[in-house]
Amino acid sequence: MRINRFTDTEMAQDFGRTLLSDSVVTLRELQEQDLPLLAAWWNDPEWAVVQQRTVKPRPERPVTEMFADWSVNRPGDANCGFSIVTAQNSQLIGHVTLYGASFMHRAAECSILIGPEFTGRGYGPKALALILGYGFRELGLHRVGVKVHAYNRRAVRAYLKAGFVHEGTERESIFRNGRFYDMLSLSMLSSDYFAGLAQTE
Repeated sequence: MRINRFTDTEMAQDFGRTLLSDSVVTLRELQEQDLPLLAAWWNDPEWAVVQQRTVKPRPERPVTEMFADWSVNRPGDANCGFSIVTAQNSQLIGHVTLYGASFMHRAAECSILIGPEFTGRGYGPKALALILGYGFRELGLHRVGVKVHAYNRRAVRAYLKAGFVHEGTERESIFRNGRFYDMLSLSMLSSDYFAGLAQTE
């Protein structure tokens, strides 16, 4: 994908059309009707075990408030959250957020949740590509990081394939099923992102 300077209105609008959407998924604002399903996915122990530090289902209200807080999308704030829906029929399939963002450091962390019934269909990588493009091309971020349990090998492979680099390991920082496990830190820099785009031209 070539990154060109806008020379007319149409070029700017084309960028806008593809900023949060592709042929498979769309990132849109959180809507009230999304919240119960997002809370149910968040509280599912089968998936919490690979996404959260502690499996501890919570009442729906604090979980929905958490998603709502992540998704306020205030102007002038690099923190943002979006519902992930299918491009074809706008079916809710997950949520993605950039959090802990600092404009001074131009850095944020990324977290993505895909509903259990929608995993393994390629939605996650598509949504990840969109949020990375949004972070680097619209918010001007320099670094996006992720944390992932070392035993979540599918997620680790997906992040590495997307262009993230393993930069460190929190040794035995997760206690689960009577044992300690590592937490991996991965990141992508804006230079990594734009170099990857140049290779696809």
